[in-house]
Amino acid sequence: MTSLSLSPPFDFHACRVVVAGGSRGIGRSIALAFAQAGAAVSICARGLDALEQTRQAIAAHGGVAHAQACDLADPDAIKAYIAAAAEALGGIDVLVNNGTGYGFDDDEDGWAAGINVDLLAAVRASRAALPFLQASAFASILHMSSIAALRPRASGAPYAAVKAALSQYTGSQALALAPQRIRVNAIAPGSIEFPDGLWDRRSREMPAVYQSTLARIPFGRFGTPEEIAHAALFLASPWAGWITGQTLVVDGGQMLNG
Repeated sequence: MTSLSLSPPFDFHACRVVVAGGSRGIGRSIALAFAQAGAAVSICARGLDALEQTRQAIAAHGGVAHAQACDLADPDAIKAYIAAAAEALGGIDVLVNNGTGYGFDDDEDGWAAGINVDLLAAVRASRAALPFLQASAFASILHMSSIAALRPRASGAPYAAVKAALSQYTGSQALALAPQRIRVNAIAPGSIEFPDGLWDRRSREMPAVYQSTLARIPFGRFGTPEEIAHAALFLASPWAGWITGQTLVVDGGQMLNG
């Protein structure tokens, strides 16, 4: 059977996209997918080398490519980044909040990382971007949640709780912004593998955990960042114009096995 084409199904040439946490993994793939579909794209992250490499990859698609270092745990840095991104792109139509502090440890640092980066960075970036989104004809906000938000878990409680809060915030924010025609949705990825990502490292450092997780995924493989990017493009597109306040699970059926 001939494989289906995965060329961009949506045209985002008039769209200005900001990806907070966009230099690696899922964020990088989302930024590149929007750029491939014609959007002007801005990304931020802390690591300068990965940030510049991704900016160059975005620019290779021919559109506007903006990148700026930003610590998403710093409220002032977020405000400065969003303003700079809006100036570089000429506005903002789509905001993607993809930052994570990977707060898995049940201690003060773990909880602080999750609350400040996974949750409050999304709140703060949304607040800073709102004046620009209000001027857009097709404004959309996307948050990156997780299937960890959907069930109690013995390990990684801070991460799961914060992602659950983000999913709840998605609905509340969608309700508040609907009168302004700003859609808000979230994506809850399952276990996603990419070079030097969490599951790539666990394949080497915790092979038993890696294999037991893989065994629970009905599709028999981990997901890819590109598959999350495909969902992001759909949710930001006019094809999802009547969808708001939802958290879309993209996990290859992983949650079906608990």
